[in-house]
Amino acid sequence: MTMSGVVRVRMLGAMDLVLWILLGVVALVLVYAVLTYNRFVTLRNRIENAWAQIDVQLQRRYDLIPNLVETVKGYASHEREALESVIQARSQAMSANGAAQKGQAEDMLSGALKSLFALSEAYPDLKANANFSQLQEELAGTEGKIAYARQFYNDVIARYNTLTETFPSVIIARMANFNEREYFETDAAARANVQVEF
Repeated sequence: MTMSGVVRVRMLGAMDLVLWILLGVVALVLVYAVLTYNRFVTLRNRIENAWAQIDVQLQRRYDLIPNLVETVKGYASHEREALESVIQARSQAMSANGAAQKGQAEDMLSGALKSLFALSEAYPDLKANANFSQLQEELAGTEGKIAYARQFYNDVIARYNTLTETFPSVIIARMANFNEREYFETDAAARANVQVEF
């Protein structure tokens, strides 16, 4: 074999090596893209599941409120303003769409319910009513479940949003149209300390 033949064989071997390296890099990029896409899909499904869990607990809350209002009506029928504000806040919360709008409506409903429960202090017979106490306990339990579901939802949103914003997964997010999601947050006024005056 001549010298030029040896050089040609070495060049072909080097080009084969470069080709294999390029194929390996392309394969790694494709594997990364598929895994990242699947991670986005998994997180999106978890977000939808978490939202469904919030929705179930909110619906339970909405179902308890009419019974609570009817019980209070029997003892404090002249407290019409407080009763109507609870009913109106419930309607607004039920018709709210999206996490931000739903969060604001739920804060309004929570405030209206607080004023309704404050009425029980002014009406000892209402406070002693077994039905009212049971509804109050069920609502408190539901509130705890809502808080847990909101926390889980926001945790999944944080993971998803981090993935949509960090490099290199942001490239896959933009290509596959995975956009940031909004948190289910409370209003700034709802986070403030409640002032109680005696």
